[in-house]
Amino acid sequence: MNREQFLKQLNASLKKLSDEEKEDILQDFEEHFDIGKSEGKPEEEISKSLGSPNQIGKELIATHYLGKAEDHYSAGNIFRAVWAVIGLGFFNLVIVLGPFIAILSVVLAGWITGLAFIISPLLVLINVVIYPGAFELFDLFFSIALTGLGILIAIGMLYVTRFITTGFVRYLNYNAKLVKGGLKHE
Repeated sequence: MNREQFLKQLNASLKKLSDEEKEDILQDFEEHFDIGKSEGKPEEEISKSLGSPNQIGKELIATHYLGKAEDHYSAGNIFRAVWAVIGLGFFNLVIVLGPFIAILSVVLAGWITGLAFIISPLLVLINVVIYPGAFELFDLFFSIALTGLGILIAIGMLYVTRFITTGFVRYLNYNAKLVKGGLKHE
C-alpha cells in the first residue's frame, strides 16, 4: 500500500473525530512517510511498518473517547468509550462488555431500589384512594421509614456510582493499552 492509499484509509477510519483532530493525525503520519523516504525506504515498506490504517484508526478513536470519558464522566461518554474499546478486538466483546453489563445492572438496581423506597408514601396514598377502607397507620409509617432508607440508599449510590465509574474508566484504559501492546514490563 502506498502513501496515498494508507492516508486515505486512515482518514476514512477516523470519521468519528473532528476535522481538526483528523488533520493533526494525518500530518503526523505524513511526517512518518517523509522521514522514511528520506532514509531511502519505499512507501510500501513504511506503510507495512506502521501497521493497518483501520486498526490505527480504531486505537486512536478509542484513545479519544477514553480521554473524553476521563475528563467528563457522563453516560454518553462512557458508552462511547466502551464501544470504542470493544471495537479494538473481538476478544474485548467478552472482556469489556460482560463486566460493563454486570456493573451497569448493579448500579441501576441500586438506583431503582432507592427511588422506589423514596416514592413509597405515594404508593400508600394511591392505595388509600383506590381502597379507602384499607388505610392503616402502620402502612403510612412503614412507607415513611422506607423513604428515609431510600434517601440514604440514593446518597450512597451517588458515591458508589462515582467510584464504579472511575474504576471502570481505568479498566477501559488498562484494556485499551493491553490490546495496543502499550503495557511494558520494566
